[in-house]
Amino acid sequence: MINKIEISDKRFELSTGAGSDAIHKDPQYSYAVTNLTNENGITGTGLAFTLGAGNDLVCNAAQFYANTLKGLDIEELMSDFGQTFRTLSNEQQFRWLGPHKGVVHLGLASVTNACYDLWAKKRGVPLWKLLIDLSPEEIVNTLDLSYLEDVLTKEEAITMLQSQTDFKKSRESILDIGYPGYDTSVGWFNYDDEKVRENCKKAIANGFTAMKLKVGSTDPKRDIRRANIVRDVAGETSKVMLDANQQWTLPQAISICNELKNMNPFWIEEPTHPDDVLAHQILAKEIAPVKLALGEHVPNRIIFKNYLQTGCTGFAQVDAVRVGGVSEFITISLLCKKFGVPVVPHVGDMGQLHQHLVLFNHIAMGHEALFLEHIPHLKQHFKNPIKIENGVYITPQEAGSSCDLK
Repeated sequence: MINKIEISDKRFELSTGAGSDAIHKDPQYSYAVTNLTNENGITGTGLAFTLGAGNDLVCNAAQFYANTLKGLDIEELMSDFGQTFRTLSNEQQFRWLGPHKGVVHLGLASVTNACYDLWAKKRGVPLWKLLIDLSPEEIVNTLDLSYLEDVLTKEEAITMLQSQTDFKKSRESILDIGYPGYDTSVGWFNYDDEKVRENCKKAIANGFTAMKLKVGSTDPKRDIRRANIVRDVAGETSKVMLDANQQWTLPQAISICNELKNMNPFWIEEPTHPDDVLAHQILAKEIAPVKLALGEHVPNRIIFKNYLQTGCTGFAQVDAVRVGGVSEFITISLLCKKFGVPVVPHVGDMGQLHQHLVLFNHIAMGHEALFLEHIPHLKQHFKNPIKIENGVYITPQEAGSSCDLK
């Protein structure tokens, strides 16, 4: 049974310029951390990600949710976790502060992720293996599919997973090969041109064949110049992604994205306000065939459903430390699979948890193993940091979700 609960506010300073983008000029990478310990002394760790100020508020929300789990057995809890998730996310007073978004939903993410970590540790297996070995019914029992019934029922979700069962074995080769990564750290917003150029060269030397640049400058010429630097260094065969972090209005996005098309971006990420679904629908049509990557700041499965229904999502960047945790991440991955949209997570966890989830997505759900974002800035703070060699994530073998902090 869960008999000890500890919530902690962890904040980490970054080196000059690291983590900066068009909106967040001076971030402080932070986690609201939930630790759930059972009677055997096994501790499950869950994270929610913020950029500093307000992280304490998320911790307060996590404390509220975690307290409801005290005295529960993790196996019994996870056998019907979808119902628990639904109950907690709709708690009558906290729901008013969302619903299903903001501080309260981040708090729930931290607690949810701790539950999955404890579950895997209790069984003595990495989270990716726990998830892959669960039956379709067991997986779906951990999900809350409410408000999705118009596009995805429980029965359909089970059928979708069952249809992939015969192919799981052949896709398990990814465990030996490793999951491809892409380098986000080549072009943080505050880096000057020369640092961007040097970082691109380092990324290529380290085996990366895909990399991302932050755009969204007040002067579009700066974005165009820097994008062409990355393209020149990376070459035509590498994938180069551009990320505006919601900086542009729709008219601005249409104008600058059409200019940036000339350097052949693999995607343009978060071009405008994350709540404006219809603006993204218009933009996607205006800049085709360049695709949009969306989801870093999309807080729940319902808004993801709307993005998918409009057909504007080229790549879904659902983040398990931004939505309601692993449970909602899997739900959104199922939605994306139905709509034929690749899942390429944003990694507020620095890839620790998501290296497990993309393996599940590929092996058990049949998503393409495209690549996973790589951000190294907090690596030294984890007990079992991600391992990446020649641009590829090495499959973690330790029990749990790789989220324990030192």
